[in-house]
Amino acid sequence: MPHLAFDIGFCAQLGKLQGTVKQGVFDAWEKFERLTLDQLFKDPGLKLESLKRARDPHIRTIRVDQGTRGVVLAPDSGDTYVLLRVMPHDKAIDWAIKQKASINAVTRAVEIRDIAMLDELTPAYERIAPAPDQRLFAHVSDGDLSALGIDGTTLLQARVLTDLEQLEVFAPYFPQDQREVLEYLAAGFGVEEVWRDVVSVSLASAPAEDAPVDTTDFATAIQRTRTRIALVTASEELRDILDKPFAAWRVFLHPSQHKVAYRASYSGPAQVTGGPGTGKTVVALHRVRHLLRYLRDGERILLTTYTNALVAALRAGLAALVEDESLRDRVDIMTVDAFAARVVSTSRRPLRGGEEEARWVQAAKATGFTGTPQFLGQEYKHVVLAQNLRTLDAYKECERRGRGSALPTSARELAWRTIEEFTGRLTVDGLRTYLGTCAEAADLLEYGGARYRHVVVDEAQDLHPAQWRLLRTAAPVSPDDLFIAGDPHQRIYDSKVSLKAVGIRVAGRSTKMRRNYRSTHEILSWSTALLVGRPFEQLADDARNETLLGYRSSLHGSGPEAYGADTEDAELDALVQRVRGWLDSGIAPGEIGVSARFNKNCDHAAERLRAAGVPAIRLRGDAPSDGEAVQVGTMHSFKGLEYRCVAVIGVSDGALPYARAVTPADVDRLQHETDLLAERCLLFVACTRARDGLYVSWSGQPSEFLVEAGV
Repeated sequence: MPHLAFDIGFCAQLGKLQGTVKQGVFDAWEKFERLTLDQLFKDPGLKLESLKRARDPHIRTIRVDQGTRGVVLAPDSGDTYVLLRVMPHDKAIDWAIKQKASINAVTRAVEIRDIAMLDELTPAYERIAPAPDQRLFAHVSDGDLSALGIDGTTLLQARVLTDLEQLEVFAPYFPQDQREVLEYLAAGFGVEEVWRDVVSVSLASAPAEDAPVDTTDFATAIQRTRTRIALVTASEELRDILDKPFAAWRVFLHPSQHKVAYRASYSGPAQVTGGPGTGKTVVALHRVRHLLRYLRDGERILLTTYTNALVAALRAGLAALVEDESLRDRVDIMTVDAFAARVVSTSRRPLRGGEEEARWVQAAKATGFTGTPQFLGQEYKHVVLAQNLRTLDAYKECERRGRGSALPTSARELAWRTIEEFTGRLTVDGLRTYLGTCAEAADLLEYGGARYRHVVVDEAQDLHPAQWRLLRTAAPVSPDDLFIAGDPHQRIYDSKVSLKAVGIRVAGRSTKMRRNYRSTHEILSWSTALLVGRPFEQLADDARNETLLGYRSSLHGSGPEAYGADTEDAELDALVQRVRGWLDSGIAPGEIGVSARFNKNCDHAAERLRAAGVPAIRLRGDAPSDGEAVQVGTMHSFKGLEYRCVAVIGVSDGALPYARAVTPADVDRLQHETDLLAERCLLFVACTRARDGLYVSWSGQPSEFLVEAGV
């Protein structure tokens, strides 16, 4: 019985396909499941056709609906065909005739390349190439390249390349796994590193075999290609993939992700780090799914993160991944602060906005402390709570690393008395701070016992040491106690922590992910320039900076758009026009995000969009989002989310960096630098929420971050 499998390249198109096209794909799959091969070739509706000018006879097309065709790999042996792409009729034919399928002799996987384009580019670049010893891969031998899975055809093409810019021209047309190997080597990684991080993880997903690879046996290779090809056996599974984009992650976990998520057991806390879009959240959710299979009666899992918006996203993701509601009910999903409040069971209200500064002013007046309230608040947060100091003597003896303002031992007694005055008045008035509540909750759990068998943490980079101590006490010290996912490049709050210092040791159980699966290369590179504070053109000579220390994107598309307006009204008018353009191109409202630094800008944007007849909704807390409306929220609320297209507005001078969020250099020089970096990270995070399209605008003068990046 024949089958129709699905390539990851097709799944990457899902968000762009109309409902009638998706139905056509489903109908085609059903025909493969129902008919014999002979019947398939004769079916007038399917039209499984060979192509006269095809570079590879294994590449054919099928009819999906009126005016739309699917491109399939049709092997000579076996009965599994692979849907590679779905496109309008003429584009499908044009793409299909240029492609060539092959089997990698090292990874044993099926590969697809645009052989026509590569054959056209190679001689042109060979004519302008310098001497062989001055070319991009001169430092890597043919033998090493072959051992990494670079076949003879790609080897000849790679040998003509001179620099990273030329590799970027060729990259979209190379087979994906070979392209990744070349990109890692070009970024400065050694042969052994590339074998470990790229090649070996692909091999780990396939059964070990000693026999030579038969590079003509597509039937076997299709079964081995776990990283690119999904074999769907049930109509319900296919409906999920077509209707729910997240479902594709269930099918297409990269071997490096699968290895981390489904490892049988870790001997202690485990950590996964990676840049934006590398799939850390997906891996964390899959880890929860794995752990649920082995929970004993009465045991529970805490899935936690930093913001309420992320809590809502995690709930939706787990619901898509774990269909058994009784299993999902054994997972508590909440922010760390919400967990702390649950443990303490207090009726004391947390401080709001500017209340804390006023409270520090009040405490300083009572004790006679002459320092600024900002200094006191940071001393309490970054020294006292961070180091879990309980006594004056401990405070006098502690080191104040990371603090850029001197505080002699003789002055610490008054500072300590002021902090005690602050916390004491809060208790009397029925108030609390979030971090103080975390410290209190950690004490209660340390003496009262853990509440969970496993704790899984997403977006871990912004958690404070007090929050980490709470999470450490939430589960007993045992195998698989904590699983941590995060990225230091996306730290938008000023919390820095050594996990070892809070009793969490991940040595030997830490994995870095480098492949971006969300944003296009153009969006990732442009956003990196904002983070690094250098024009993108200057980053071209520094591959590791350009790609966030090796983080890569295999997706390519158009570059971000930038627009400067004279007034906020003009900026909002341009926003409406940009959003309408996305909608007119077939992008659903719920796939569009609009982000700004401040709530007032978000309110103005949502109002202007609605006034123009565009459905728009504000993201607030952990309320479920409306998939039929454009999502509008602050940069903080966008953390961890993703959209096909994102407009980042209000990136003006005075907004980023925001003066009130940055400690003056004369108060604390080191904190000043940390705060500036946090503001950069905030903009970087907002921009990297975009998958296909990014639009950045401002009114008046642009942010200094944009100016530095050459925008």
